[in-house]
Amino acid sequence: MNISRMGLVGFVILLAVVLQVAVFSLFSVNGVVPNLAMIVVVAATIARGPQFGATVGFVAGLLLDLAPPADHVAGRWALALVLVAILAGRVRTDARRSPIAGLATVAVCSFIATSVFALSGVVLGDHALPASEMTQVIGIALLWDIVCAPLLLPGLMALFERTRTPELAY
Repeated sequence: MNISRMGLVGFVILLAVVLQVAVFSLFSVNGVVPNLAMIVVVAATIARGPQFGATVGFVAGLLLDLAPPADHVAGRWALALVLVAILAGRVRTDARRSPIAGLATVAVCSFIATSVFALSGVVLGDHALPASEMTQVIGIALLWDIVCAPLLLPGLMALFERTRTPELAY
């Protein structure tokens, strides 16, 4: 992949993280915002495959872990988003064929990412929430992501498909 294509992918990741942390925090419900970085990871994985998606997931997760006002152990979002890329990669062909399958992939990935993030906080003793609050946060995050996915997923998938390097014919 050439420099301009890598720069475009990096810009999309950075834009998603900045919007998620800075802009959508104004519209949070009980402190929960749409996980735009996760939607970017799912789109990247569906369009380009699990290896590309895992790379995007690690970078986006690390940015989320380090972006202010992060108050948790770094690496939790990176882990969650890499796992999301692996999961989305398993259903990639189905999600490419049907918009409903793509939306279902986002829904399952949202549940998994938020759950992994929350449970890793319990394991690490990092601001662990009670189980009732944890399920409420997971539910709100799931609803946010389902609402945002139809607006973002098709465009992001097309963008990531365009960043693919053409295969060389021999």
